[in-house]
Amino acid sequence: MKNTVFTGAATAIITPFEQGGAVDYEAFGRLIDYQLAEGIDGIVASGTSGEGSTLTDAEFEQVISFCVRRVGGKVPVIAGSGSNNTGHAIERTKTACAAGADAVLLVTPYYNKTTQRGLIAHYTAIADQSGVPCILYNVPSRTGLNMLPETLAQLAKHPRIAAVKEACGSLSQIARERRLCGEELDIYSGCDDQIVPTLSLGGKGIISVVANILPGKTAEICRRFFRGDVTGAAALQLELLDLMNQLMIETNPIPAKAACAALGYGANRVRLPLTEMEEGNRRKLLELMREAGLEVKA
Repeated sequence: MKNTVFTGAATAIITPFEQGGAVDYEAFGRLIDYQLAEGIDGIVASGTSGEGSTLTDAEFEQVISFCVRRVGGKVPVIAGSGSNNTGHAIERTKTACAAGADAVLLVTPYYNKTTQRGLIAHYTAIADQSGVPCILYNVPSRTGLNMLPETLAQLAKHPRIAAVKEACGSLSQIARERRLCGEELDIYSGCDDQIVPTLSLGGKGIISVVANILPGKTAEICRRFFRGDVTGAAALQLELLDLMNQLMIETNPIPAKAACAALGYGANRVRLPLTEMEEGNRRKLLELMREAGLEVKA
């Protein structure tokens, strides 16, 4: 059996930017500190929420290295090193390994996409070159490509492929993945609104957007479930459901950036082609954050 990368909640952390567009490492460090203080179980840097696709290779290395140093081994750091270019994904994966990442997150190829056979070849090529466990990332709404359970079952045989972040939105598909892969592949929810249902199917946790602003409560959903308090876990998930949904009202990480800025973690700034959150949506987001007990500064 492969080792589990983490159990519980990992934050798909944003990458704050300064006025001129450079990475704001001061704000990034404070946000990482907040995550650790609140008891998060892992941090995913330079993923979708971290705008990894717009980071240069140099920025990618710096972001991962900084995150690893700041975390200081307290929780696993997972680097979003995926790409629709297999060669580029291999190079970023090697960079992440050299920077000290504990695992890598590999999104399915987008735009050029591929067949299921191509997915097996793509992921096998990356995993063969990785020095750390690989978490595959299935998010058809963003990539236009759905990785099928049968494909995952083949990939699960690779010793470096440890898990999948599943954001297909289908509990039926997750159930079939669990049935076919068994203990050979851990499953993490990639949807905040499906944490408890995924855990009920044998999932190990969540790679979460809402954890950027509520890491403690997100982790507590998982902890309640694993303690056997399924009712309590479901109650907390439902309590946060409107806020989770509002964080997806525009393309992620547009709302997450606005939410973090409102808490003082960097500026409300994203890189093109993303643009700042529509004001009406932002006001509703801030209202829901206040209802969740957060001290909104803007």
